[in-house]
Amino acid sequence: MGLFGKKKETFKIGMSAPAASDARVKILGPGCRKCVALEASVQQALLELGSEEVIDHVTDYAQIAAYSVMSTPALVIDEAVVSYGKVLDATEAKQLLQQKL
Repeated sequence: MGLFGKKKETFKIGMSAPAASDARVKILGPGCRKCVALEASVQQALLELGSEEVIDHVTDYAQIAAYSVMSTPALVIDEAVVSYGKVLDATEAKQLLQQKL
């Protein structure tokens, strides 16, 4: 029968580090309306600051989990999660961007 004689193969499954990207500002979320609203607020805040930073929208669940974020949308600035689980308005986003950028 050979059921007990087979060598078992094991695979190591682990979380990899967040994907490297040139963007310093990232929105984490699946693309729901809250994620889109947060992206619009951050875009407005960047315009008010006169910054031409590129916003990267991360929708891959594995990459989101690599940031240890369990509720979306989340805002990441310079690889640090600064807000998660709520939609910031442009004023709040502007304050966070001024502190981190």
